[in-house]
Amino acid sequence: MPTAGKPGGTSARSRRADAVRNQQTLLDAAAEVFATSGVEAPIRQIAARAGVGMGTIYRHFPTRADLVAAVYRHQVEACAAAGPDLLADGGPPIEALRRWVELFIDFLVTKHGLAGALQSDGSGFDALHAYFLDRLVPVCTQLLDAAVEAGEIRAGTQAYELMRGIGNLCIGHDSDPRYDPRRLVELLLQGLRLPQSR
Repeated sequence: MPTAGKPGGTSARSRRADAVRNQQTLLDAAAEVFATSGVEAPIRQIAARAGVGMGTIYRHFPTRADLVAAVYRHQVEACAAAGPDLLADGGPPIEALRRWVELFIDFLVTKHGLAGALQSDGSGFDALHAYFLDRLVPVCTQLLDAAVEAGEIRAGTQAYELMRGIGNLCIGHDSDPRYDPRRLVELLLQGLRLPQSR
């Protein structure tokens, strides 16, 4: 009897794994579309990018707010996981910090319009912002500490203030194609460096 039940269990696990993969593909596609077209982009555009029908998206995410919040969390997790991975690559910590900041900027660009998309649920937006800080401030702190310990940047910069500064520099990116926040963020990071590590 146990052997008869085992294939069914394996099949159920396989279906769950497939469902998770499909949802990740959907979230990746939505993040790409949001980055280029904003969070009000047509759902059919996201479906086309993901290679699924619109019904599949609505089955996973009944409302646009559900989809936007899920993309937000998905990107926060990807950004959080990237910090330790970049440090583990074995290169200079300042390079890991710089590459992580690039990912963080990508996230911030996608995040634009989040408040408007979730305006019907102010408490939901507040909860997402708290989640964002809880997950990403410790990662940024770890990167900064590693760069300080390696003698590459000056001590004293707080992760929250660096992330806030980067966020402020990213404002206006979507409304002015002449403005590239990455150049100014690079100058900001240069300012953190100790003279001998420039």
